[in-house]
Amino acid sequence: MLRIRELREGKGLFQKDIAKLLKITQAHYSRIESGEYQLSYEGLTLLSKFYNTSVDYILGLTNISKSYPRNLLDKKKKKISV
Repeated sequence: MLRIRELREGKGLFQKDIAKLLKITQAHYSRIESGEYQLSYEGLTLLSKFYNTSVDYILGLTNISKSYPRNLLDKKKKKISV
């Protein structure tokens, strides 16, 4: 289950505020929060940056709300070779 409602309420924001950020209607965002619609990859990424948390936290895969350290991500990118 997505944690976007608790993140939004924790910041004292309304659904219309986040809908505007995502460039969707409030009704569409409401359906995302309720689980009726899915959040797009781009929307998920934007919200993780906005809330300064990880996508894993938003998706409920971890209980650690802090975002990944930037330098850790950069090191991982350098190690990946195709």
